[in-house]
Amino acid sequence: MKKLFKFFLNALPRPLLIRLSYWVQPIFIFSLRGNRYTDPIDGRSFSKFLPYGYENQRENVLSPSTLSLERHRLLWLYLENETDFFEKPLKVLHFAPEQAFYKRFRKLKNLDYTTTDLNSPLADVKADICDLPFEDNSFDFILCNHVLEHIPDDTKAMQEIYRVLKRKGTAILQIPQDLNREKTFEDNSITDPKERTRIFGQYDHVRVYGRDYFNKLRNIGFEVDEADYTKELSPAQIDKFRLAKGEIIPVCYKP
Repeated sequence: MKKLFKFFLNALPRPLLIRLSYWVQPIFIFSLRGNRYTDPIDGRSFSKFLPYGYENQRENVLSPSTLSLERHRLLWLYLENETDFFEKPLKVLHFAPEQAFYKRFRKLKNLDYTTTDLNSPLADVKADICDLPFEDNSFDFILCNHVLEHIPDDTKAMQEIYRVLKRKGTAILQIPQDLNREKTFEDNSITDPKERTRIFGQYDHVRVYGRDYFNKLRNIGFEVDEADYTKELSPAQIDKFRLAKGEIIPVCYKP
């Protein structure tokens, strides 16, 4: 199964993978039913989760029911327990909306919810993150998760997110993390997909972020909380929800 997952991830375009997932999902939900691990997004439990990864696959991380990964489940728990996202009237912009969240956020009556992306079939507005078609100070809450590592001019993208975020608004800007790396690495001369996968972790990534990412956000103008929410959870909860211990959630505020 591990080799099969790796083949499909590398061989098929993401929009096609999204469509195919709807067909195979019921099979995984039935075959992996159990009580050992729980997806907090929908509350379903399983004997194990599925593997995931383009180069070095991680075992037991992809939820069979919501298709969430560690970062999605961590973000859900943070939003649910540490914010008023699910209750307060908010105008929300969600870049490259994840399947795990899309329908659930769309149903929330407190949200004025807009999705955007250049290629995603789930996007309401087809737009370039570096040139957004929204007025200044338009949104109370912005979600942009595992997007910036795909963008050649991430400084411009960050500036655009800052521009359309309302004052006192919140933006959560998750990225793939290597907490042992101090400096971000990028090299535009690396264009071969296999080489990009080897160096950047995925064929369509253009950099590997280091801890300097947070200061880059601060230089844009954001106030940044490097939230390690797994510190608020027990080891048993981290294992049960299949989270990555120590993953930092970049919670950004526009003063």
